[in-house]
Amino acid sequence: MSIFEYNGSAIVAMAGKECVAIASDLRFGVQLQTLATDYKKIYKIHDQLFIGLAGLGTDAETLSQRFAFKHNLYRLREERDIKPSAFGQMVSATLYERRFGPYFCQPVIAGLEPDGTPYLCGMDSIGAQETAKDFMVAGTATDSLLGICESLWRPDLGPEELFETVSQALLSGQDRDCLAGWGAVVYVITKDKVIARTLKGRMD
Repeated sequence: MSIFEYNGSAIVAMAGKECVAIASDLRFGVQLQTLATDYKKIYKIHDQLFIGLAGLGTDAETLSQRFAFKHNLYRLREERDIKPSAFGQMVSATLYERRFGPYFCQPVIAGLEPDGTPYLCGMDSIGAQETAKDFMVAGTATDSLLGICESLWRPDLGPEELFETVSQALLSGQDRDCLAGWGAVVYVITKDKVIARTLKGRMD
């Protein structure tokens, strides 16, 4: 078993019309043993920007603290919140610094640019970036998530439609992976608010 699959995870981010959603499962396990069912893998940077960290749980906690620290320094220096595209470059650089002994994490970044454009970005453990206009997935359930996202996603979804689409995609995808599941948490980011909902999933 790969070290990336040790704790299990399923993360999906999806773009809509002037809104973006990011969702993760809630399972925390050690290989096939489930230890917790309330472990969120998504971290808030600011109101318009969230990051999901799939992979090894300990490295995810470390990275989330480093990113919060770096964003606080940025806000002190620039007196504004960091743009999602700039944050993506910062995450990439942070991971690439440690390329010879990397953090075992695959980040997924979802946010809204100041003009309301959705920004989605994913990368591997050494910071090789890939942006997307539709959706981005990470974790142990990526094979099943990619297929279901391609089937369900369509352009210019509104916030409620986007919530429904990303929820159905994540629940369907994680049901086909024994290392992810046990419910989900979904964040829908719009210009003026963030909607957070917890979903019940199959408990097996």
